[in-house]
This record gives sequence, structure tokens and C-alpha cells, in this order.
Amino acid sequence: MSYLVLARKWRPQLFADLIGQEHVSQTLMNAISADRVHHAFLFTGARGVGKTSAARIFAKALNCQQGPTTEPCGVCPSCVEITASQGIDVFEIDGASNTGVDDIRELRENIRYLPAQSRYKIFIIDEVHMLSINAFNALLKTLEEPPAHAKFIFATTEPHKIPITILSRCQRFDFRKIGLGPLQGHLRHIVTQENIQISDVGLSMVARSGGGSMRDALSTLDQVIAFCGEQIDDDSLQGLLGLVSRRILLDCIEAILTRDARQALAVVQRVDEHGHSFRQFCRQLVELVRALVILKVTDQPEDLLDYAEVELQELRSLATPVSLEDLHRLLSLLIRSEAELAVSNYPRLTMEMVLVKLASLPRGIEVASLVKKLEALERRLAGGGLPAPVSTPVPAATSAPAPSLDSPPPPAQGPELKKPEPAVAAAVDMGEKSWLGLVEFINQRRRPLGSRLEHGCLLLLKLPKLRIGFPRQYYNLLDNDLRDALEVLAREYFTSDVKVEFQLVNGERGTPPSLHEERVQLETDRQKKLKENAEQHPMVKTAVEIFGGTIEEIKPIDKGFV
Repeated sequence: MSYLVLARKWRPQLFADLIGQEHVSQTLMNAISADRVHHAFLFTGARGVGKTSAARIFAKALNCQQGPTTEPCGVCPSCVEITASQGIDVFEIDGASNTGVDDIRELRENIRYLPAQSRYKIFIIDEVHMLSINAFNALLKTLEEPPAHAKFIFATTEPHKIPITILSRCQRFDFRKIGLGPLQGHLRHIVTQENIQISDVGLSMVARSGGGSMRDALSTLDQVIAFCGEQIDDDSLQGLLGLVSRRILLDCIEAILTRDARQALAVVQRVDEHGHSFRQFCRQLVELVRALVILKVTDQPEDLLDYAEVELQELRSLATPVSLEDLHRLLSLLIRSEAELAVSNYPRLTMEMVLVKLASLPRGIEVASLVKKLEALERRLAGGGLPAPVSTPVPAATSAPAPSLDSPPPPAQGPELKKPEPAVAAAVDMGEKSWLGLVEFINQRRRPLGSRLEHGCLLLLKLPKLRIGFPRQYYNLLDNDLRDALEVLAREYFTSDVKVEFQLVNGERGTPPSLHEERVQLETDRQKKLKENAEQHPMVKTAVEIFGGTIEEIKPIDKGFV
């Protein structure tokens, strides 16, 4: 006794039997009713969604002895022959097996003759994208101007591989994947007629395994019936399909969300004991977390999720306390881990470490909450006023101490390593004239020379004698021309004769600082004071406390921002 598989036994015979393709059925029926039937049709969509079945139904509707009609009788010779794939005037051609130009030439020869006993000659070419380019070119003219008695119906899962010249000559119908609800409802009707006992949860697993394909779901149901018989229990079904128990998945998600790493490891052990694939387990976790995200962002998830109402209620209880930010991080890590499991030599260890990491992640802070904290801080700043800028006074004119005019002259020493003498002020007899004034005066006249003097220190200012100390890196660059130029500018500034001497200093104790060193020291002291004041400011302390941050840089507002 030959057995007819469920996919063939329950193949749709009328337009009303096409599950989930109402948009295609209604359009074809309207075309028949209005007598506006095109000569070429292209049915596209995933596998097992009804493309070939719709082509056969359409052929029966056109060639039925009661028609053309939207409801073929199914009992006339034409309908019976088409149902049995034995129609004399309906040719079902496999595009994958007849790809050459010779096959299309044979079709063109055949199309010239009138149908033997039917109203139309109908050519159904399945997987039409497999035809060669030459075959498509040979079909173009016939497809554009076929005989009145010929109709073409093409079916394909990959319409992007069909030349645009063919697409432009066809009416295209896109078949959708079948939703879980209609698919599960049709399966319930079939198992009822077949006297099969299966729960709604088990039927949902079978429907979900089809991935939107009626044929795949019916093939899975055939396999389940062969394994379990007429009484199908959920545990046997899960073992056959290689699926992880929904309870294990929910326990795993709950362990992650409650930060219970020990429970997460126990879940991995249960998965291993049942012999499930860790990669499949990770995929199901990804689907479950995706469902939680959808439940968080929409009030009507039924259109986006293939879950029964009982399952949705359980998932809502899990999704309520967790933030969307945490779910995003969880989903990203799981997707990355699924790819790692594909090449891992230690899948259990990889899965354990992933779940421990997920269970140990700190709770994320949503951007919206950070924005609210910023707004609150701005309001507090606006209400209390900005703090006054903290500035360290810089003296208008700071000069190194100059020697007194009454001090005795230093003892004669060599030109290089003389003991530095403390400089004393010369403002007694020179009025406002000073070492700092001299450097500023030279900066205005000869900037390079003034910049060099800023790195020197005043050792003696007793007119007409001016002694300047330089560290070795600058002392080695001095020459007589530089001394002569400095003496000329110094005489102009002091309005008196000046004799300039250079002396090498190596940072000996008692050496006065240069103008450059004084400025650096003042700026350093200023920055320290600014940081101390900023750290003690109540508003800054509040901001650091709110955001848990640290002060990285202080910019004085009295000097502008860079």
C-alpha cells in the first residue's frame, strides 16, 4: 500500500485553501471574474508557501469545463487531470532540469499548436531562475507576443536572478511566509482529521520549525507522527527536533536577569545532560531575548512574534523588570557567542563563560536617565549661579633682585665657573628701569634676542656692569656679536654706558631663577590652586557625585577656552 505524505495529501485545491496568501488569491480571482487574465505570471517567494499549488489552482480555474471560474469544480476531466499532474494541455516544466536553449526551442515549437481538449495551453515553469541566459533570450519574443491560447506561469525562490527583460513581461506576485497563527491553525485542522493527539505547545513547536513554510511544517509533522505515533507528547517532540525545553530557556534567562551565575551554570549542565547542541541552545536564547525586546517596545507583539498567548504572558513577566538597555547588551553578546560556538573546541566551556559574564554584567544606565541628571544639574547651576573665577594675581613687573650700587665688586674669576652673586635691585638710581624692563624693551626691538635673554638669570646689575648667567645649552650659543648687539640696546634703554658679561651657571644653589622659570612656576602654582578650588566647589562636587566621574582637566575661564 502506497503512503501519500501529508504535504501532497493536503495540497490546496481551491484559492480559499491557500493559507496566508489571500492577497494573491483575491487578485487572481478578480482577474478571472473581470476577464483580464494576463498571458504571463511570475510567482515568487520562499519554499513551501504555495507557489506551485497556486499555479495549479489557477490552471484549473482557467481550463475547468465550468469556467473560466474562480472556483474550479474539481470533478471534470480537466480538473482531475491537472490535480493528478497529468494534464495534456498543462505542462509542468522543471527549470533546473531544462536549462538549455534547446528546451526552450522545443517549447516554442509546441506552443504553436492549439490545445488538445482544454481552453488554454498552460506552461508552468518551476525554478525558472535556473534557465540559462540563452534560454531566457530565446523565450523573450514568445513571452511578449504569445498565441491567444497560451499562458505562462513562472515560479521561483530567487527573482533577482531573472533578467529584467523577463520580469517586465510578467505580472509578479510575491508570496509571503505563513505566520505562526494561520500555520498552526491549519496544522490543527489536519491533525484533527488524521486523529492525531498533540498539545498546542507541541503544535506550536512543529509550526515554528517550518519557518513560515507549510510544506516544511507538514514534513516535520510527518516525521513526528512516524516517531511518536498518534499520541505525541512534548518531551518526545523536543528530543526529536533537537530543541531545548522552553522551561530550561526561561530558567536561563531568569538566572541572567537576576544575576545568578550559579543557576546559569546549572542550566548549562542540564543542557549538556540532555545532549542538546550548545549552538542551538544559544540560538534559542537569542530568539527569546529578541521576544523580550519586542515586548518592551510594542503593545501588540502578536504580529511580530511566533508565540502562543500563554507563552507571551510568561515572557511579559520576565521583560517587565529589566531595562531595554540591558536587553540590548544581552542580545549583542549572545549573537557574538553563537558565532564563536560554531568554531569552538570547548562548546560547554564557551557557553558557561558567556552566561557567567552575562550574569555578572552591571546594570546599564539608560541615556534618558543621564540626560535627566544633566538637566537637573543645569537647573541647580542656574539657580545658584556660576562660581567666581579663581585667579592667581600675577605681578605686573617682576624682576630678579639686582645688586646694590654700594656693594663691593665681586672678586676676579675665570670666564666660566664664577660663583654666582645674588642680584640686587638697581632701581635706586635708575628709577623705573629694571632687568624685566630691559628684556621687554629688547623683545620689542629684537624678538630672538629677547627670547634668549628670558632663559638667562640676572647675576649683577651695577652700571656700567651687567652680568647675565646662562645654562650650558644656551651659553654655548653666545658669541661676541650677540654681546655687542645687547650692549647697544642696553645703552639705549638705560641711557648710560653698559658693559655686558656672560657667565655659565649650572643650577648652583643661590642662583636666581630666569624669567622663563618664574613664569612656569607661577603657572604651576596657579593650576594647583585652581584644581584645589574646583575640587572643593560644592557644585563641582555634586556633579562628580551624580555621575561618579573624576576631574581630568581644569581650564581657567578668565583666560578663555582653547
